[in-house]
Amino acid sequence: MATRSLLESPITDAAFAEAQLSLAGRDLCSIADLSTDEVAAILSLAHRVKRDPAAFRHALDAQQMVMFFEKPSLRTRLTFEAAMNTTGGSAMFVDQTQSPLGERESLADMARNVERWVQAIVLRTYAHETITEMAQYAACPVVNALSDQEHPCQALADFMTVEERFGGSARGIRFAYLGDGNNVCHSLMLLAAQLGAHCTVGTPRNYAPKADVVAQARAIANMTGSEINLLQDPVAAVEGADAVYTDVVTSMGFEHEATKRAPIFKPYQVNEALMAHAHPDAAFMHCLPAHRNAEVTDAVFDGPNSVVFEQAENRMHAQKALLLLLLGAKLPS
Repeated sequence: MATRSLLESPITDAAFAEAQLSLAGRDLCSIADLSTDEVAAILSLAHRVKRDPAAFRHALDAQQMVMFFEKPSLRTRLTFEAAMNTTGGSAMFVDQTQSPLGERESLADMARNVERWVQAIVLRTYAHETITEMAQYAACPVVNALSDQEHPCQALADFMTVEERFGGSARGIRFAYLGDGNNVCHSLMLLAAQLGAHCTVGTPRNYAPKADVVAQARAIANMTGSEINLLQDPVAAVEGADAVYTDVVTSMGFEHEATKRAPIFKPYQVNEALMAHAHPDAAFMHCLPAHRNAEVTDAVFDGPNSVVFEQAENRMHAQKALLLLLLGAKLPS
């Protein structure tokens, strides 16, 4: 697979140490919670733990994490469990798909119980307010493993993959997202802005990302030299892109809109003809699960420029780094 090298822009030791201190004990509800140096520290550590996992085998000894999931999961659950278990800690899973959080017991009361038993709480939920409320009351770190507003852990893994693909910093990368302006799109815009990548979002009319998130991303972009652009023309959106990203057009919770959405999103399908407008070695990206031959064709999904399974693997490494930093682990020198 061809790659194009970028100038290396590693975080300095001093900046990493400062970010390490600032992240200890923190929550991650949104990418906007993080500073540029904190993002860089997480990604730098993610690359390090991927290169040398054995060095971190006991970094979280005796630490415990609980996961409350209101939505089904493959990658998120297993990668969080693997991240915790392979660093010496333990992970517990509570299936909330039949019992929404806050229904049987208030979130405040849950938080005040759970914080006494574990060192981290991971939530995969529908309403973003569930995560922010849990974070408000829990004394231990709370991590957003997906909400209707954002998917920050996915975005961290995605830009870790971008850095691997292009051999350095994501600064200056032309990143295109096609499809629904959903939670994944929100986190990708915010993280692209933090890292100085140029992000173009191509969506149908009435399916653009939320205006307040766009405003947040553009405010960050103004400080980092990034650009955030919204278009409705899918060809213009991917023109010259270094990475082309898509997601399912009907997210969990919107299944009742599937028939309505299908014809609206058909022009945004990532196929070989559309990819031809991107850079010749442009990476194809997808957060998975994919609906093959709906939002993306088999030829692109299985093609030589696809990095979808690298993204899936990197969920584990990025989340391992995140847990190490939020839990204040002593890192090997």
